[in-house]
Amino acid sequence: MLHKVNIRVYGLYIKQDKLLALEEMYAGEKLLKLPGGGLEFGEGTLDCLSRELFEELNLRPKSFAHFYTQEEYVVSLFNAKEQLLTIYYRIEIENLSELQIKDSSIEKIRWVSLSEENPFVLPIDRKVFTLLQQKLP
Repeated sequence: MLHKVNIRVYGLYIKQDKLLALEEMYAGEKLLKLPGGGLEFGEGTLDCLSRELFEELNLRPKSFAHFYTQEEYVVSLFNAKEQLLTIYYRIEIENLSELQIKDSSIEKIRWVSLSEENPFVLPIDRKVFTLLQQKLP
């Protein structure tokens, strides 16, 4: 029986056909993930993404464009009692020169070329990366 719906909000920042991604340890596994995280009670999705970008990377978004909302049922790989709902926004950053890792769980920043083979492990991140590749000119 599921006990919780975990809403996750992620940012897709692309510069010169490369996607900003993060390498981090989570629940004992090394993951490549997108910047963002969990919605807190009382937050809207854009507020959540703004907060997460600042907490993780010292970044402030200047624009958001909805890209994808997960449509399928997904149980968390890390907690079998949680159902995930993920929302992705294309973002522009106003202070990229101030990029710095502020979250100690993030090991490094990785710029992923949209022309490379899909490097993501988490199922919805994989799907979103494929969708981004398909939308290339």
